[in-house]
Amino acid sequence: MTELKEALTRLAAVRRLLVAMDFDGVLAPIVDVPSAARPLPESASALGMLATLPDTTVALVSGRGLADLAAVSGFGAPIRLVGSHGAEFDDGAHVVDAAARARLERLVTEVTDLVGGEPGVRLEHKPTGVAVHVRGADPDVAERVLDAVRRGPAAADGVTVTPGKAVLDLAVVSVSKGSAIDRLRAQVHADAVLFVGDDVTDETAFARLRSQDVGVKVGDGETAARFRVPDPPAVAGLLRDLLAARSGGHP
Repeated sequence: MTELKEALTRLAAVRRLLVAMDFDGVLAPIVDVPSAARPLPESASALGMLATLPDTTVALVSGRGLADLAAVSGFGAPIRLVGSHGAEFDDGAHVVDAAARARLERLVTEVTDLVGGEPGVRLEHKPTGVAVHVRGADPDVAERVLDAVRRGPAAADGVTVTPGKAVLDLAVVSVSKGSAIDRLRAQVHADAVLFVGDDVTDETAFARLRSQDVGVKVGDGETAARFRVPDPPAVAGLLRDLLAARSGGHP
């Protein structure tokens, strides 16, 4: 038995378990058209069955907006959805006061004026900010756009910047996937957490994990996670292993 499988077996034995996952690059392969992303059927099936087990909470924690995450993942209750890097919870929790709304209006206007119309650049509007996606842009355009955003709107007071793979996420509230994991853990009184992620934004979640938790990084790159798997198909395998152990070997 591999070290990761042994860790999953120990994790499966806790009373209250939280299973939290990023979406893109973890449950779904990265694609050029974000709206075309879908979870691998094997992962979707395993997650769905895990969510039906007693004292087991399953959550997706993504940088996507909440509505977008629901649309591409196809998931809903009992699976929890957390969007915009923890700014949007499916229980309606995302508070933007008057000052933040004013910052949001200025931010959206400035970003749109600065990079709107750039070839291959896509803006994703969220309740608490805007994300600048450059995956579809030529490398020179992507570098120029991201540099302009960093020096301009991203440098404004009250704006939180979260860099990711081919994306710069700007928000008018302070959020992170790490704080989202803390909140979910407290809500369900989890004794242990499994978190699986692939992006630099997931490192805030890995950094919040405790000794009894299990963190799994998908793909290459430096990470605080204890374990690593190569790609989304491998994530499907670890979910099947966890499901088998948590359900007593009879998923």
